[in-house]
Amino acid sequence: MEDKGQIGTVVYSKAGRDKDKLFIVIDVLDEQYVYIADGTLRLIEKPKKKKIRHLAFTNTKSDEVKNLLISGEKVSNSMIRKILQSHDVNKEV
Repeated sequence: MEDKGQIGTVVYSKAGRDKDKLFIVIDVLDEQYVYIADGTLRLIEKPKKKKIRHLAFTNTKSDEVKNLLISGEKVSNSMIRKILQSHDVNKEV
């Protein structure tokens, strides 16, 4: 039913108090909502529920995070922070 293909994708928030911050999609609720985490303020244990229309999807996807989440294994907050930091460094200004 839901498209789990978005899991592990790096996204930017387009709206709200977290505008312009980087997150990783860690779960898809339905066609309107996803759960996102950044490993710092929004931990993997307490992700933020966000409307998809308020997110800008990048072309960066972490297959490692996706595979761990789909198989039910634990993803660490430090792993998420590392992925987001490396994406931030590679971002074109």
